[in-house]
Amino acid sequence: MIGRFAELPTRAITEFFRLESAGGLLLVAMVAVALILSNSPAADFYRSVIDLPMAAYAGGVGLEKMLVHWVNDGLMAVFFLLVGLEIKREIKDGELSSRDQVLLPAAAAVGGMAVLALVYVLFNMGDEIAMRGWAIPAATDIAFSLGVIALLGRRVPISLKVFLTALAILDDLGAIIIIAIFYTAELSAISLGVAGACVIVLIVLNRIGVERLSPYVLVGLVLWFAVLESGVHATLAGVLLGLCIPLHGRSGGDAASPLRQLEQRLHAWVAYLILPLFALLNAGVSFSGAESGGVFGAVPLGIALGLFVGKQVGVFGMAWLLIRFGICRLPEGANWKQLYGVAVLTEIGFTMSLFIGGLAFEPGTHESDVRIGVLMGSIVSAVTGYVLLRAAGRNEGAHRSSMA
Repeated sequence: MIGRFAELPTRAITEFFRLESAGGLLLVAMVAVALILSNSPAADFYRSVIDLPMAAYAGGVGLEKMLVHWVNDGLMAVFFLLVGLEIKREIKDGELSSRDQVLLPAAAAVGGMAVLALVYVLFNMGDEIAMRGWAIPAATDIAFSLGVIALLGRRVPISLKVFLTALAILDDLGAIIIIAIFYTAELSAISLGVAGACVIVLIVLNRIGVERLSPYVLVGLVLWFAVLESGVHATLAGVLLGLCIPLHGRSGGDAASPLRQLEQRLHAWVAYLILPLFALLNAGVSFSGAESGGVFGAVPLGIALGLFVGKQVGVFGMAWLLIRFGICRLPEGANWKQLYGVAVLTEIGFTMSLFIGGLAFEPGTHESDVRIGVLMGSIVSAVTGYVLLRAAGRNEGAHRSSMA
């Protein structure tokens, strides 16, 4: 099931997967660096860098935040802008543009989210504070999972890479909705009003055919500040801005698409700078100071098993049901073992899981638990998925050779 995505230029598909895969491998490196620093004599220096106060002022209005918050609230808004662009492109002109294309990854994504939340709740039922983390394992880390797939080369059919990408994008959409509904603080009516006005301006710019990106970016900056001050998480401003960027230019074609132009400009920055920096500042955990029972506490176990058990059961279970009853088909060129291996890779929740974990709990509460749970679940899922897909690809190659 490659669909319209396969009709895009081969160079564009190759470039997309190359960036995501290389970015995923860089993420792994930054996680390793963060863990080493957190458990070394440089731990105090590492923490002082994370908490480094920084301020920005313009026209008498300013913000003062620690470095980690500038990254999580500011730079991650650019990541969410890219997510918004990808969601719009896929819905309008890609793998999510028709019922047949969207049904399998959408059902798999919903199944994965539902079962993983159930697993987390079973471990943390009765603890009101811990229950706020039910959505932490929700979304698939597309860069991390495609980075694992990159190590397998041609053993994984491109249709499964597209399936994984579509599912991850839908996971991100679900996570965005969860953040907006469940992880919003006290609201400021004035700031929300300013944010609403900015969205209206962006829609008007789109409807009257403005194709230059600068007006959208300028309004988007005001939108980001308003959302930041409103009590809704600032990164949602990036999604709203992305959804308002025009997909098609007047002259037609990919070269004239403002959305594709912005997506191409942002992709490398997000893959090679923003997400690795986020990982470096957020993945560090001291294993000597984990609270709530450490590795075997209810929160880290709920997250880790929600990712490793709940996600694969929900994703593969829903996909199996739809394919078994003839509603959908196996992705082209793939077998059941390979589909299961990809379902295991969807359990790598790293970036979004850490992000939601930072929203779910108050500072200083369950911080180490979240990081330990996310790292355990994601690392075990990455290794297991790699082994399964490597074995499935080798068996498929041997089968084809015997048939020749």
